[in-house]
Amino acid sequence: MTHILEADANELIIRLAEELKRQKLVQPLEWSNFVKTGMHRERHPENPDWWYVRAAAILRTVAKYGPIGTEKLRTKYGGIKNRGHKPEHFFKGSGSIIRKILQQLEKSNLIKQTSIANHKGRVLTPEGTSIIDKIAVQLVKQSHKENQ
Repeated sequence: MTHILEADANELIIRLAEELKRQKLVQPLEWSNFVKTGMHRERHPENPDWWYVRAAAILRTVAKYGPIGTEKLRTKYGGIKNRGHKPEHFFKGSGSIIRKILQQLEKSNLIKQTSIANHKGRVLTPEGTSIIDKIAVQLVKQSHKENQ
């Protein structure tokens, strides 16, 4: 877990997205090319691999904060909507996208549903921990070499 926190978050998410795509652990759905990621967005994502990047970011968030549910993730991936002359307003991100990615990660056996005390949500499985930890250790070693 400590390596996940030490590694650069952006680089970890990019490498994790590449790994998810390479191993075919998640697959974008047919409608993912046309959909916005939330009500606060005006257009669909420009990155053609945005599904993998979002899946990697969700996997890192589950690793860091788990057990975590869909509503907390919707809040995390929400944003401010420009409403013209009216005041700006915060809107949550798309729950459908987050649910589908969570279901795909569960099917790939990277996360699982659990209940710890009063907290229900998803946590990492040992397989998910090993994938994230492997990439995080590589990034930490790489950053230590660059600093020396």
